[in-house]
Formats: sequence, structure tokens, C-alpha cells
Amino acid sequence: MVKHQVISINISTGTYKDFVTRLIEMSGERSTYTCVANVHMLVEAHKDKAFSAIVNNAELVTPDGMPLVWGLKLLHRLKQERVAGSDLLPDLLREAELHSIPVYFYGGTEAMISKIETALQPKYPALKIAGLYSPPFRPLTGEEEQAVIERINGSGAKIVFVVLGCPKQEKWMSSMKGKINAAMIGVGAALPVMIGLQARAPKWMQKAGLEWFFRLCQEPRRLIKRYTITNTLFLFLLMKEKFQSKRRKVIH
Repeated sequence: MVKHQVISINISTGTYKDFVTRLIEMSGERSTYTCVANVHMLVEAHKDKAFSAIVNNAELVTPDGMPLVWGLKLLHRLKQERVAGSDLLPDLLREAELHSIPVYFYGGTEAMISKIETALQPKYPALKIAGLYSPPFRPLTGEEEQAVIERINGSGAKIVFVVLGCPKQEKWMSSMKGKINAAMIGVGAALPVMIGLQARAPKWMQKAGLEWFFRLCQEPRRLIKRYTITNTLFLFLLMKEKFQSKRRKVIH
């Protein structure tokens, strides 16, 4: 799938169905990872070149947020569908159930992990959950990391859903490439939404690119600084990129 640069990250393009198909295909490959990108991830990558490299080395980088879809249209004149983690997760679980692909959940709190099987069983009765693990909220030792690798590989999982939040989950997946024999995908907040721990914005807010505002209303103290600074910086960088691209066209 072709990637196009939007400021600091290269975003994969294609239909929503293309992404689902490719992600299922990747479950049969040795070791890959996918980043589900939004404005927060893009700005983090802009501020940190090492993190930018991690995102750009991913097999796929999906346009999770509507602002990235608009960025692709503004900079590359591409009409791209949004490929949101909250849509991908249930669809990938459905495909995994259909094709008997074992899945693993890595990350999240103990409380979240304890609810996953109960929440998913009625919707996906034949889904093979190879394992679930909530790591400690601290860097793992070398021995603990090796134990995690052996635990996941030993489970037979072919898709690993990583729930550590950005940028931690992307850094973890990058460090595990070539070690964990599965397709890893960072789903972040999509999992708590799916199992009912958080609400998702109404459809009209999703389409209008206001899902961030809905989340802000849910967690104002935690998210106010991130969204105020991040969204403003994104708009500035996007306009700057558009202006520079126009100048390059005039020069050449």
C-alpha cells in the first residue's frame, strides 16, 4: 500500500477494506507492526525524530483521525477514507474469528484485561484468545521482556493488539519487531471503548473531526493541555507545509 507524507509521518492509503485485508494477511507473516495514527502521534513524531523513524518504519500507518484525512486531501489531493482504530478493532476480531486466527491482548490495566473475555465472548463466541497480559507500569527488566516474548510466541498468537497508549505502544512494537512472531497493532483507546469502559463520540462528531472534543469532555484534566497545544501546532504545521509546497511548485 502506498504511503504519503503528512508533515512528519508517512500515512498508508487505500480503501478501508484494503487495510482490513492487509492486516489479516500480515497475521501470516513473521513479525510486523502497524501504527494507528492521529494528530497526537503526528505531533509527537514532529518533536522527536527517533519516534518519527519508528512510525515510518511500520508496515502500515492508518489515518485514524479525520484531520489526517484532511491533511492528505490538502497536501496530496487524495480522497482517503478514515481508518480508525475503533472501527478496525471489531472488524479485525470478526475476521480473526472467521479465519480461526489466535489473538493476544497486551497492555491496559488489570481491570481492563479482566473484562475483555467477558465482553467479547457474546459478540465473538468462536474467537481464539491466545492470551492477555497487563504489564507493570514501569520499564521491564531484560528478563521480564524475554519472558513476555516467550509468553506471546508460545501462545501461538498471530495478531497482538497493543494497548499502551501513544507513544509507548509504538516504541514497544518497534522494539519487538523480529522478536514477536505476529502482526502487532497499537489500538490504544479503541479497546476500552469496545468493551464499554469508555463511550465513543456520536457519528456526526466523528465525521466532523470532533471526536477529540468528545474525549476532552470526558477527561478534561488529563487531555486539556494535550489537545490545546497539539491541535494548534498541527494546524500551524499543516498550513506551513501547504505554503512551502506551493512555493516549491512556483520555484520549479
